[in-house]
Amino acid sequence: MKNFVIFLFLIFLSSCAPKGPFVQYASNDLQLDLNEKGYITALKDRKSGADYLAKDTLAPLLVLRKAGELMMPLGLSHEGNMLSLQFEKGIVATLELEEKATHFTLEVKTVTPMEGVEMVIWGPYPTTIDSLIGETVGVVRGEAYALGIQSLNPKTLGGYPWQDNDCMPQLDIFETGNYSDLSEKGKRYVLYRVEAAKPTDYGSSLQAYCRNRTEERITKNWGHEYYTIPVYDDGGVVGSKIALFGCKVEKTLERLGEIEVAEGLPHPTVDGQWGKQARSAAAAYMIMGFGEKDVEKAIAYTQQAGLKYLYHPGPFDNWGHFELNAQFPSGWDGLKACSQQAKEKGIYTGVHTLSNFITPNDPYVTPIPDPRLAVVGSATLASLIDAVRHEIAIDSPTFFNQYDNNHMKTVRIGEELIRYGSVSQSEPWKLLDCERGAFGTKATSHEAGEQVHKLADHAYKVFLTNPELTTEMATQLSKLFNHCDLRQISFDGLEGNRSTGMGNYGEVLFTDTWYQHLDESVKGHFIADASRTSHYFWHLYTRMNWGEPWYAGFRESQTEYRMKNQAYFERNLMPNMLGWFSMHKNTPVEDIEWMLARSAAFDAGYGFVTNYEVLAENGAADEILGLIGMWEAARMADAFSVDQRERMKDIQREFRLEQVGEEQWKLQEVHSFKFAHEKKVRQPGELLYSTFDFENPVSERAMHVILTAVDADIQSISLELDNHRKLGLPVTLKAGESLKYLGGAAIHYDATWHVLGEVPVEEGDWDVGTGKHSLEVDCAFAQAQEGAKLKVEVRVLGDEEVVGK
Repeated sequence: MKNFVIFLFLIFLSSCAPKGPFVQYASNDLQLDLNEKGYITALKDRKSGADYLAKDTLAPLLVLRKAGELMMPLGLSHEGNMLSLQFEKGIVATLELEEKATHFTLEVKTVTPMEGVEMVIWGPYPTTIDSLIGETVGVVRGEAYALGIQSLNPKTLGGYPWQDNDCMPQLDIFETGNYSDLSEKGKRYVLYRVEAAKPTDYGSSLQAYCRNRTEERITKNWGHEYYTIPVYDDGGVVGSKIALFGCKVEKTLERLGEIEVAEGLPHPTVDGQWGKQARSAAAAYMIMGFGEKDVEKAIAYTQQAGLKYLYHPGPFDNWGHFELNAQFPSGWDGLKACSQQAKEKGIYTGVHTLSNFITPNDPYVTPIPDPRLAVVGSATLASLIDAVRHEIAIDSPTFFNQYDNNHMKTVRIGEELIRYGSVSQSEPWKLLDCERGAFGTKATSHEAGEQVHKLADHAYKVFLTNPELTTEMATQLSKLFNHCDLRQISFDGLEGNRSTGMGNYGEVLFTDTWYQHLDESVKGHFIADASRTSHYFWHLYTRMNWGEPWYAGFRESQTEYRMKNQAYFERNLMPNMLGWFSMHKNTPVEDIEWMLARSAAFDAGYGFVTNYEVLAENGAADEILGLIGMWEAARMADAFSVDQRERMKDIQREFRLEQVGEEQWKLQEVHSFKFAHEKKVRQPGELLYSTFDFENPVSERAMHVILTAVDADIQSISLELDNHRKLGLPVTLKAGESLKYLGGAAIHYDATWHVLGEVPVEEGDWDVGTGKHSLEVDCAFAQAQEGAKLKVEVRVLGDEEVVGK
């Protein structure tokens, strides 16, 4: 943040820089003007002549940082497509600019002298465009025109060095109202960052940068105040490369695909189409554990739900070498056989990973720990220790008494892992209450002067990787995919690669290494998502699927978060997804249709989590799987109208769908009114019934009712409609049981939706006309617990609407 303020100050000091065009470059759609100082003076739409460069600030083509200070260009010379930028202290940066039909490329060829140069910064390039700002993809869109920046290699990070650990600020900047406030404190938690594009008071900015990593640094990282950033040899700032482009708004996604192909960027496909445009990129999928013995059953359920992807949520015995658990006694060959069986039925398989997380039972940890396990920092052993000593003297506590993200308290000395309880409060510094030979390593003696390495870890009780081990693990994971013919992955825990000390770069290093080592056949059809996005990673992943089912009910778990993600996906030109939804043994079909309506509304896929036990225990399982297949078929056929989709975006509204012909369906809005009649304790003679009001917005028709007993057995149920029609229901509902009247007889269900019986209902007794109505509810509570109630849902079906042909 300090450097960004300095940058703005330097721009102010440079405000008298000449603005006239000195050299001009052009693609088919974008004109780029530069002045003799090395500043951009125009970003013009070549068709309309409109200039989208913000004029109340400056746009340096390239900025250097040396010894913590930003250096603005002082002059520009050029010869053909070679540009030379002059900086103070005699530094010259040579760039190669190539004009192509769809875009420009800019690459750093030399920086001389290089000594002390920490990084190069592309821009920021200020624009007046402010309609849609894709912070991850690096594209800003106005009413008619779009501008974009693309990093053309992993080491060129989309964003600005706002933080010294190369982690971009993780927040939704559009919610803050203050585009200069990039602090994460007090902001809503999100899984995306401010990166290659950023909103500003004048419109937006585009930016990228690349760092020299030739010297070890210590900075704040991974929840620690002090973290050692290792040297990494990637050529440094030389070779940093970007693309700049402009185009009509409606051509933006197509243009990004053209740039990927032209520049040799990852361009994975699904069903023969580029992943970002493939219809099936947003397909729903089945999340279900399976193994060699029962994969046929999992395939059958996936087919019954009309889905084409079967995703295993946890097949591994360890993370690191990715050895498989007992479900696969034949190891990788067993998983391969499962994939082949599924593929024969038109089903693709995938697995869930935790990226660079390494479990303590992995060969990278035990019996001999790999020296490439990520290290927070090191100290020197102050004195000799034998194999049983439980206090270990060290020369500095700096990296060891940081407890905020220190879940394993593990150090490595040579080939031994040692866990410690705490660090002494004063000199002599000691690790106290040590467990020797931890995690199956061998306790041994160590000489004074040996290095004591504090290992980085995670709350999942796992270790992490340095850059070299990151690439090895990613390669191992690609070998698994190649061998087993897997076609779907989620890089969960991707943020663990910040253990490399390279921030977003570490995350891209893992995923790009995985991609580059895939067989061409797998590259030709796979779906990838992750726990985080980043700018370069955009080219590799298919979509993101955020939203977890573990925190509340089916409808309530992270619902607002799921809906807000849709705006992020859309402004970053990604397929929409709703996250994971988990089916339980008592999940009703109404909850499933509520979710499916949202899926249709946002044209968003989802992961459907279930297992064999749940499907066997839920009496509505067959109906639920059928509904999933029907709604998914309609959605993937683009059958819903714009108006229908807009209405279904309202999570308070409910809908039902029925198939009436080939690629033709009937949609009805369900006007739902939910009440609760609670057990009451009142004075003798006081009335105990509850009165609820609702309004039927459609013409006269039957009222449907769902009654559910909560924490009590419910008897003597009485419903009185509009103070004159009393409807007695001769049924006892035990806790968890329900009674549904959807026309015909009312059906009595147990707590897991198995039919227990029927209750006859007189036709016409449940009809309600247009307008306001009241419903009195009374019953007797038995075996009641605290909070006992009778849940009442009134449902009135709206008019039928045609969906499809």
